[in-house]
Amino acid sequence: MTEPYRDFIRDIIDEDMKTGKFDRRVMTRFPPEPNGYLHLGHAKSICLNFGVATEYGGLCNLRFDDTNPVKENEEYVHNIQRDVKWLGFDWDDRLYFASDYFEQLYTHAITLIKRGKAYVDSLSQDEIRAHRGAPGAPGIESPYRDRPVEENLALFRRMREGAFADGTHVLRAKIDMAHPNLVMRDPVLYRIRHAHHHRTGDNWPIYPMYDYTHCLSDSIEGVTHSLCTWEFEINRPLYDWILDALEVYHPQQIEFAPLNVAYTILSKRLYRPLIEKGILSGWDDPRVPTIAGMRRRGYTPASIRAFMERVGVAKKENLIDMALFEYCIREDLNKTSPRVLAVLRPLKVVVINFPEDQVETFDAVNNPEDASMGTRKIPFCREIFIERDDFEENPPKGYFRLAPGQEVRLRYAYYITCTDVVKDADGNVVELRCTYDPASSGGGTPDGRKVKGTIHWVSARHAIDAEVRLYDRLFNNPEPDVTDEEKLPEILNPGSLETLSGCRLEPSLAHADPGSRYQFERIGYFCADSEDSRPDAPVFNRTVTLRDTWAKLQKKDG
Repeated sequence: MTEPYRDFIRDIIDEDMKTGKFDRRVMTRFPPEPNGYLHLGHAKSICLNFGVATEYGGLCNLRFDDTNPVKENEEYVHNIQRDVKWLGFDWDDRLYFASDYFEQLYTHAITLIKRGKAYVDSLSQDEIRAHRGAPGAPGIESPYRDRPVEENLALFRRMREGAFADGTHVLRAKIDMAHPNLVMRDPVLYRIRHAHHHRTGDNWPIYPMYDYTHCLSDSIEGVTHSLCTWEFEINRPLYDWILDALEVYHPQQIEFAPLNVAYTILSKRLYRPLIEKGILSGWDDPRVPTIAGMRRRGYTPASIRAFMERVGVAKKENLIDMALFEYCIREDLNKTSPRVLAVLRPLKVVVINFPEDQVETFDAVNNPEDASMGTRKIPFCREIFIERDDFEENPPKGYFRLAPGQEVRLRYAYYITCTDVVKDADGNVVELRCTYDPASSGGGTPDGRKVKGTIHWVSARHAIDAEVRLYDRLFNNPEPDVTDEEKLPEILNPGSLETLSGCRLEPSLAHADPGSRYQFERIGYFCADSEDSRPDAPVFNRTVTLRDTWAKLQKKDG
């Protein structure tokens, strides 16, 4: 039996369980803001929060921290729910929104004002920023900091009633303008924003800030361990201060290192201009590391979960090799994907001694890793297509594929020998003439001879035409430089997408369901495109190669 994965977060929870903290409960939450698409970094948080809750017999909520109506909408809400479920997790009846708590949050703010721990400030946003000071230098207290409690209450209630324009006032916590942590220098808790909210409509002209909302939402829901990435470590003192100032139930915030994968940028902000410029087709472009993009490319939920388990949880950020992620994808697809024959760059072969009107069928194994997938029939006739790269007119030493006078095995079918090469007026090879050995059906001969080369093929008469998109890594550098957003297109991998038309696939793929995954034998793993593929015009995306060819290319170029 495999030992469960251990990390510092689980060590903390183990100790809490021993001491009886939180009554030995474990309650986590995944709290996305509905302002964009989830990416691979979010997948780590999803796997961690739901995974930890399951391991300890606890619960994990899905909560949308929807406090910014300008950037949020229902499209993102629905897409995020779809992504979480696709990854294999369920929140049951525990779907929450921070907007569910707006009235409670407002009441808590009133309490802070009454306790002298919050005040209405009438400085502008720029003035507040200038007053905050800098590390090592104290800030300047607002001239409105010592407003009487009753005046603060009256102003805040009028803010709630919509009496003021955006930017006129904010509600700030009264903490310490000389605090060494700038976050604690009287942070803003509420701002005026006359904007339509996707759930509350126009009921609220004021909206709570994320830091204020998040800790109180955790408290209201009874979260025990609030797991977040380490950039929120600087905000933890404010998380604790708000809960302590209100004397409410207090979860424990724990920070972990965010995911950092080579050749990848996990930032919605940086992909937006590439999409707007048409360099990428959208948020579900298979080169974008959004969950939507990974799903469309053909990655499986199981492979993503396996990757997150292998990466683990750490306190310090480190760069994860993309090859590890691709290994996890191959490992899962190898077990679950049917094998098929596909020729991406077809070269016609005429088997001159095979009867013109005859069609034979051969049994092909669907997946040698899983006998329950059974077999299928593939047709063979006089004219076939092979991969153009599987022929060399002047082969180098040690070349075992097709060449003049050289014999190869056709996968599942016969041995063939190239007898003639047909070229066009420019000297390009356009057709091969071959003979087949009738006694070699199934890959063997009565005389026991064997050939070293086996190539794939499809019947020309029965093959279907398809478009195949060869996706690769979006960036050339393992650590893309994003300091200058304008230069982002310059560091893209020009070979991140190659579109091939006129590919020929075995007939079993004519009605491949969108999203279905296959191994194209000897080529790689492919997925029927969920958006563009049609029975009369199939489109397949390359999910991943059969092996890490990128590493070999990089080593060769270096």
